[in-house]
Parts: sequence; structure tokens; C-alpha cells
Amino acid sequence: MSLQERLKSAIRDIPDFPKPGILFKDITPVLKDMHLCNDLVNAMHRPFAHRKVDCVAGIESRGFLFGVMLAKKFNVPFVPIRKHGKLPYKTISYKYNLEYGSAIIEAHVDAIKPGDHVLIHDDLLATGGTAAAAAELVKMLDGHVAGFAFVVNLEFLNGKEPLKKHSDHIISLIDY
Repeated sequence: MSLQERLKSAIRDIPDFPKPGILFKDITPVLKDMHLCNDLVNAMHRPFAHRKVDCVAGIESRGFLFGVMLAKKFNVPFVPIRKHGKLPYKTISYKYNLEYGSAIIEAHVDAIKPGDHVLIHDDLLATGGTAAAAAELVKMLDGHVAGFAFVVNLEFLNGKEPLKKHSDHIISLIDY
């Protein structure tokens, strides 16, 4: 069975979560299968293996799950990108719009060194707003976006479009 088939059989659909009309893609069953986790991380690593990656930035919170594993695979630091007010040290913030309001994400001011090539990871790509905001944080810290890596892409939401201005290296393992 292919990796995509294995992932699709492990990811469960949760209707009407977090609100009515949403079909939530729950990746937590993937975490019960370490062979699948390893294969997933290897598959996200391969397209970037010959690119310069100085750190992996994972977006809160599900981007932390495989982001840490991906950073370990690259043998580079992991950078948490968190919601406003969650990081204990001095931060840099970026405010962005959502379909229902706005949000703020942050990184520590010393998380990314000037010139670092940063691979941005999250579990799921929907509209691309949060990943694009993470890319803006990378740029504010004088880093470069090495690319984006997602487990799942909801293609019908065209989330890759707003990311293309930051990098043309955008991968997802499964597209719905």
C-alpha cells in the first residue's frame, strides 16, 4: 500500500467539528503507527533534502507533532510559531486576517538567525493564511523561506496560492 493510501486510511473524518458544516481531518490516529510516522517524515524530508534548511518552523499546535521529527531528520533546530501570548520570551508578532476575524502569531525574537533558510511545516493546509503569516514572521526576522511542507492539503481552498509569493517549494503528502 502506498504512503498516501496508508495515510488516507489512518486519517479520520470528524463531521461538524469544530463547528457545523466543517469536515475535520483528524491526524491523531497516524501518531499510533510509528512506522507510518517515520515514512511520513521521510516523505516530507525528501523534496528538501538537497535544499538549504537551517531550521524547521512548526505552526501551533499540530505543526509541532511532525515538525519536531522533521527538524530531527534534518538535524536542525525546531522553531515554534505560536498563538499570541503563548511564548515566554521576547517575541515578534504578525497579525493576519481570517475568514471570521483576525489572529496573531508569534515567534521568539532570537528563534531565527538572519539569513537562515526556514522550512515551514503544519499538518494541514486550508486557505494558507496562517502559513503565509508564518512566512511573514520568517521574513521579519531576516530569514528566507526554504519551502512549506504539509501532511494534508485541502485543494478546493487553494491554500497554495498565497504561499507562492514566499516559495515555490510547497509539498503536501495527501490532497483532498
